[in-house]
Amino acid sequence: MSDRATLKTIAALVPEGSRVLDLGCGDGALLDYLQRERGCSGYGVEIADDNVLACVKRGVNVIQLNLDEGLSMFDDASFDVVLQIDTLQHLRNAETMLRETARVGKLGVVAFPNFAHWPNRLSILRGRMPVTKRLPYQWYDTPNIRVGTFKDFEVLATRNGLAILDAFGLQDGEVKRMLPNLTASTAVFKFERG
Repeated sequence: MSDRATLKTIAALVPEGSRVLDLGCGDGALLDYLQRERGCSGYGVEIADDNVLACVKRGVNVIQLNLDEGLSMFDDASFDVVLQIDTLQHLRNAETMLRETARVGKLGVVAFPNFAHWPNRLSILRGRMPVTKRLPYQWYDTPNIRVGTFKDFEVLATRNGLAILDAFGLQDGEVKRMLPNLTASTAVFKFERG
């Protein structure tokens, strides 16, 4: 989630003045934007030393934590919104962390690479794992532990009692609501406990 249009689209899902927890916040760009442009407050959670330092330089409150260890340090509904932007696919306990997101936040927003995007399907038909702008790694050196699709997340959300409030795809910063599983490289979901 690097380009400005994508950042603004994700930020628009967060109500103004919200208390936000950004899981896997990277360099803190999204949380910084939410603080400056939408009057939000909160914390980022990040494991990488360089990203923690970048957050501090931006003035973003950050906690250095391995998300695979869970969110037990946070009480139920202690945040208005919990973000997982490009985080879920890196976690060993993705389903557990999704439930924790719903426990800790009143709302959750998740975005991840949509493996069912048409160029990925074409690559698989050709017998090769996809390498795209959104999935730029070879199969043997990817940091992604798992891949998922727009439709897969819908099933996972239902299985975990989550109510999807909004869902769409993003392609080159543009929102895709028609056939997002096919037309978008990023899947985006806003949800709450059902």
